[in-house]
Amino acid sequence: MKTIFSGIQPSGTITLGNYIGALMQFVELQEEYNCYFCIVDQHAITVPQDRLQLRKNIRNLAALYIAVGIDPEKATLFIQSEVPAHAQAGWMLQCVASIGELERMTQFKDKSSGKESVSAGLLTYPPLMAADILLYNTDLVPVGEDQKQHLELTRDLAERFNKKYNDIFTIPDVRIPKVGARIMSLQDPTKKMSKSDPNTKGFISILDDPKTIEKKIKSSVTDSDGIVKYDKENKPGISNLLSIYSIIENRSIDEIVREYEGKGYGEFKNDLAQVLIKKLSAIQEKYLSLVESDELDRILDMGAEKANKAANKMLKKMENAMGLGRKRK
Repeated sequence: MKTIFSGIQPSGTITLGNYIGALMQFVELQEEYNCYFCIVDQHAITVPQDRLQLRKNIRNLAALYIAVGIDPEKATLFIQSEVPAHAQAGWMLQCVASIGELERMTQFKDKSSGKESVSAGLLTYPPLMAADILLYNTDLVPVGEDQKQHLELTRDLAERFNKKYNDIFTIPDVRIPKVGARIMSLQDPTKKMSKSDPNTKGFISILDDPKTIEKKIKSSVTDSDGIVKYDKENKPGISNLLSIYSIIENRSIDEIVREYEGKGYGEFKNDLAQVLIKKLSAIQEKYLSLVESDELDRILDMGAEKANKAANKMLKKMENAMGLGRKRK
């Protein structure tokens, strides 16, 4: 069975875009692959965090993983900082990476641009991301367009390490999300839906209440002709809403378009809002029952134990290959 690794930062709101583009697919992947789903809290501290809020976000994200359908008996769910091998292997891979290739990372350039003081971690976190992936003999990494460059660096570092020290790493491949999984902003359908959007009407949070979901869908940007039709280039707004409807309901876009033939955007938007409310309410109910529970702690303890066992095995191989410490059998 092939192995998949994926990590999400606990940096606040999980949007409908995150759910459709990642979490929803994770539920399917756990049936076919050996999955490691990691809450990458050490990545989150490359920018300033409030410690109490960060702890809350970690727990919230863990509860959401389970609430959307991740089965801890099938997949390994754990918190990155509870597996010390990640930071140890990350340091070793920093010593394999060059400053030049890290400075070329698009995200570093974007996040550091115009700032007087930038955390060194912002520059060096790609080798930590590489460690996250390589510790588990990962075959496939589900990534969006914005993370492809980091996965290419992971592959480069793995190949460099294998060639220079010992051939121990599996070279991971990209797993591109399904067509239609890229959900756009409700206010600017030419841009990806993002939790960092200053206009909160642009995204739906998984934890939004029914009234908020309804308002955001009804105020979403469409066009003036009022025809429910999929045309991404000329009608990006309604096309985005059709994609959301199709994925949440598991129905084809053509079928939904036929259903709304001769009907206006008002009726379509109202029905879509109700579909989302029904779907997200079920997730929210499960989330609320878990987030402060001992059951969640039990799941995370079990995940940390499994992840530590696998990661430490690879860490020992890395240390032996680089000549660190005493020879370990």
